[in-house]
Amino acid sequence: MAQRSRSWWGWGWSDAALSDAECVQVADALPEPFAARPDRPDSPLPVPDPAGLRLPAPRPVPPPALAGLFSASPVDRAAHTHGKAYRDVVRNLHGDLGNAPDLVVFPRTEADVAGVLDWAGSENVAVVPYGGGSSFVGGVEYRGPAGGAPAHDGVVSLDLSRLDRVLEVDPVSRAARVQAGIFGPALEERLRPHELTLRHFPQSFEFSTVGGWLATRSSGHYATLHTHIDDLVESLRVVTPVGVNESWRLPGSGAGPSPDRLFLGSEGTLGVITQAWLRLQRRPVHRASAAVLFGSFADGVAAARAVAQSGLYPANCRLLDPAEARLNGATDGGDAGSSVLVLGMESATVPVDAALRQAVELALAHRGRAQKAPADPTQRPDAVAAWRSAFLRMPYLRDALARMSVLVETFETACTWDRVTSLCERVRAELAAAVAEVCGATGLLCCRLTHVYPDGAAPYFTVIAPGRRGDEVRMWDEIKAAASEVLHAAGATITHHHAVGRDHRPWYDRQRPDPFAAALAAAKHTLDPHGILNPGVLLPAPAPAAHGQVPRRTGGRPLSP
Repeated sequence: MAQRSRSWWGWGWSDAALSDAECVQVADALPEPFAARPDRPDSPLPVPDPAGLRLPAPRPVPPPALAGLFSASPVDRAAHTHGKAYRDVVRNLHGDLGNAPDLVVFPRTEADVAGVLDWAGSENVAVVPYGGGSSFVGGVEYRGPAGGAPAHDGVVSLDLSRLDRVLEVDPVSRAARVQAGIFGPALEERLRPHELTLRHFPQSFEFSTVGGWLATRSSGHYATLHTHIDDLVESLRVVTPVGVNESWRLPGSGAGPSPDRLFLGSEGTLGVITQAWLRLQRRPVHRASAAVLFGSFADGVAAARAVAQSGLYPANCRLLDPAEARLNGATDGGDAGSSVLVLGMESATVPVDAALRQAVELALAHRGRAQKAPADPTQRPDAVAAWRSAFLRMPYLRDALARMSVLVETFETACTWDRVTSLCERVRAELAAAVAEVCGATGLLCCRLTHVYPDGAAPYFTVIAPGRRGDEVRMWDEIKAAASEVLHAAGATITHHHAVGRDHRPWYDRQRPDPFAAALAAAKHTLDPHGILNPGVLLPAPAPAAHGQVPRRTGGRPLSP
């Protein structure tokens, strides 16, 4: 069987990308004003051959002892230039790879990682840790200073995908010691014989790694309880330029600030996460789901809050506004125009039908009505099945629209329940005005609640707007900035689970308290004295590092063989 290959320019598998004809069909299916705009392209942007792109010659020379781990292949360099945000995909399609790394290195052991950092520090080479490359916020793209001399004498993408083993499973404590480069499906496959699961399934699950989840504080698609990767960590092992940091494996500890919390969400700028002990669960065997319809989004919000505060802890509690429900095929016919609350329960130990009935009753009490099951599910799946299918397929459709120069942006946030409805209304109004100004036409704006907590929720917005060929990135940047300004002005977080990267940095700087910023900068200087690790993420990129001896490793556990 032929091995599937990842797309270098867009999302997922190369063979799953939509064909040219399908790209046109997807664009044709959009409502006005997309189909009628006079500058609408007739054909999709072609996908360049990375081997034919002229990339600058690599600058740094790898150390002889590690040279076999490095690649200067144009395909490897092109694939590691950007993440998977809309602006990344469009730049790839236009052949804009000006920020390509000089080299890509594939360490096989933790000692290789340490060796790369030692060499990079002595040669003033920036190192950008890379897991699955699914960043939506510029987290894996090196960006030098605007104008002037480059801050570094080279850039290396550190691809951890060869550190992909489950090293140890503790069935008594239900935990596993895992290398950071393992992808989601491989992790679950290796836990299956133990009848255990991490139960962490972000939308990028198939194409992202454990290390990426940890470095970006990812959230899975479960709407309540243990949805954040933070909650699943017993201990971390991190290679920094000055030593190895390994925390004790404990169920909990009150011994000062958590050492793991320093590296969770650090996005590769303080060290390279190489291993983690992760908390596991038994695999669910009981499942049930239902959908409740609402005549107003505000009623749906009230119902979602009631369920979130009930202590039932549903696996799924997603509220789709009418536009989101229609886009995902969750409503049609008499249900069109309704908001949809998708509810799901699961358990490894007890049946969940009674709990689901309680959740549905809570929702119905807020002027909801149960969605009737379709007479023929093969002709129209119910809202739950339709949402699940669209959830997995949406990134490929986004790429198809990008090839047709349609703008697509997604952004997410979180706020307390008392502000959820007003925030969503404000975003709809102000962003619609920004889209009209940037694009000269209206677009589609959808909203859903992806995660719910007793004290608040995480609204997730999708914007689809008419773009102009060759001007897509500028237009996307302006809409992104407008959306970020709305969130900041409303006191909502700049990101709930997409991380900070480089795209969110201006607003993260304004959200973050100044004393904490100073402490983070001090930690960066201590752990990465040459300023080589993912410069420009979380903190301003440092001035060019002086060449000299790398600081001697002090403390930390010995490196693994």
